[in-house]
Amino acid sequence: MSTYVIEIPYSHLYPGLVLDAPADTDDFLVQFGDDSESRAQLLRDDTGRPVLRMGGYMTARGTVIDERVWSVHEAVRHGDRLRLRLGRSLP
Repeated sequence: MSTYVIEIPYSHLYPGLVLDAPADTDDFLVQFGDDSESRAQLLRDDTGRPVLRMGGYMTARGTVIDERVWSVHEAVRHGDRLRLRLGRSLP
C-alpha cells in the first residue's frame, strides 16, 4: 500500500484551509511547510458529515500540536482528487 502525501505551505491547519486530498483513500500523510508531518484520516461524524482527524505532531520550532478533529465545511471531488475546505476544530 502506498502512502498518499498532501503538502501544505504552513506549519498548522486553520479554518478555511483547502486540502487537495486523494479521492480514493481516507488515510494520508500531511507534510507541513516546516517539514513536520502528521497522519490524517477522513471520517464521518454521527450525522454522516465528513470530519478530518489529524494526529498530533511537533512543528520544527518545537510547538506541540495535539490530535484534533476538524469539521469539513466543503468536500468537492475533481477526478481523482478531493478538495476539502476545513471548518473549525471540534471539541
